[in-house]
Amino acid sequence: MRRIFLVFIITIWSQSDLFSQKQVTWNDLTDVTFQNFYSAAYGEYFLKPTFGSHVKSYEGSKIIIKGYFLDFSIQEDEFYLISKNPRSSCFFCGGAGPESVVEVVFKQKPKFKTDQIVEIKGVLELNVEDVDHCNYILKEATGRLVQ
Repeated sequence: MRRIFLVFIITIWSQSDLFSQKQVTWNDLTDVTFQNFYSAAYGEYFLKPTFGSHVKSYEGSKIIIKGYFLDFSIQEDEFYLISKNPRSSCFFCGGAGPESVVEVVFKQKPKFKTDQIVEIKGVLELNVEDVDHCNYILKEATGRLVQ
């Protein structure tokens, strides 16, 4: 009986990603510096990140982060973010830095509204080169409403 119970627990634990997720704070994402670089393709300067070892340790990992949901979708072009700040003071609309937003690629279209506080789970990708996307991207994401 004890062996069956142990096998059951190990099976549940190995199939659950409960223990493999890392809770990340906005402070964790500040382990980055930025330098201006010129993009000939756009004829503009952009901020190029250099990620520190702490934030690099999360790359490719399943993480959880809590923040404000932002929907910048236009028609069929879906673009979602989670932000340290509400829309009025986020990176795009206010004075916050690029480390204060994470682009989110959901498994299914979310039903959240802008500025709702949410908790998002996904696989973290660090983006250095593609100026069409944020520096932090959560892929295969799911979320839940906190507020």
